[in-house]
Amino acid sequence: MHPAHRAERAPFVLASHWLNTDGRIELSKLQGKVVVLAAFEMLDPESVMHGLPQAMRIREAFEPSDVEVLGLHPSFVAHQVRGPLTLAAFLLQYGIDIPVAIDVPGDEREASTMESYGIAGTPSLVLIDRLGRLRAHVFGRPSDMQVGAKIAELVAENRPQPVVRGRRPRLITPIDTRAPRAEGPSMSWSNL
Repeated sequence: MHPAHRAERAPFVLASHWLNTDGRIELSKLQGKVVVLAAFEMLDPESVMHGLPQAMRIREAFEPSDVEVLGLHPSFVAHQVRGPLTLAAFLLQYGIDIPVAIDVPGDEREASTMESYGIAGTPSLVLIDRLGRLRAHVFGRPSDMQVGAKIAELVAENRPQPVVRGRRPRLITPIDTRAPRAEGPSMSWSNL
């Protein structure tokens, strides 16, 4: 996972359509949560076999109050075969129910969302911290362990700490938890 853009503010997600949600999703309304932006392409085998399943596993692994997972699909080439209805059918067929933004095409005046985030290909993951800053970007197939560890690190940052009132916590003194030494031959897992 590579640090992204020196923790700059995350750009807006510009979408021509949103799927699997009732309306437009604004990143500013998700502040306080870690946002995982999973860029995929429905005709890309790596996205179908790795990227989307990983995005779904991320959503299952973390509390919705801590982590929001969003999909980002590149804008479509101007033909009907790959339009929003086709993508909606694809998502339904594969059981992908995370909110998905269909990117707007870029032009000279405005970059597409993928360009704004520096996403060169699919599958890609972008991690945005609780304060709305870009924190990591990875292209390809990172392991679930790497991704989960980085997300957990971001979840732990800037988390409101509970206020302790009343009695002070009691000190816990360490105790020796080693088993007493047995006389004679020692037992090991292989001897069981």
